[in-house]
Amino acid sequence: MKNFVKEGQKLPLFGVGPYIVYGMAAATVVVIVIFCYVLKIGNLEKTWTLVFRIAGGVLCALGIFIWLMGAVFSHMDKNISENKLQTKGIYSCVRNPMYSGWWILITGISMMRGNTFVLVSVPLNWLIMTISLKNTEEKWLLDLYGEEYAEYKKRVNRCIPWFPRKNLELGKE
Repeated sequence: MKNFVKEGQKLPLFGVGPYIVYGMAAATVVVIVIFCYVLKIGNLEKTWTLVFRIAGGVLCALGIFIWLMGAVFSHMDKNISENKLQTKGIYSCVRNPMYSGWWILITGISMMRGNTFVLVSVPLNWLIMTISLKNTEEKWLLDLYGEEYAEYKKRVNRCIPWFPRKNLELGKE
């Protein structure tokens, strides 16, 4: 991605993203240190450790895929520089695929540790991401795109990739 600012560009290219991702990573590290090294509770037996590691690996791959779809293959830098709301591709399934990708990746890394209590970081990171997005980018996007963004928010999940909801009002989609 190019890190440039085009004249008239309304949104920053990177925004608060790095801070959200660093916050989620820091929260995960704290949880891992507390449960795995300080309290030393929640460690799984060999069979379950293998299950958690396989599931964690799958989540890591999924997180990387979702992030790549949002960051690289969606041409988001072009949309930002042209002040266009991106709602196609992966953005039709999740409003924030780059953050979601990191969240899923960090969840996968947590699971690979083989400790049940480390899963506390999953809702903690969701909370960090949700609060941060509601108080920053969502306000910016609503201010910039108005009703177009408000309708998009009604159809597409913030953080969890899923099929878009159809607008049932007056048979619109």
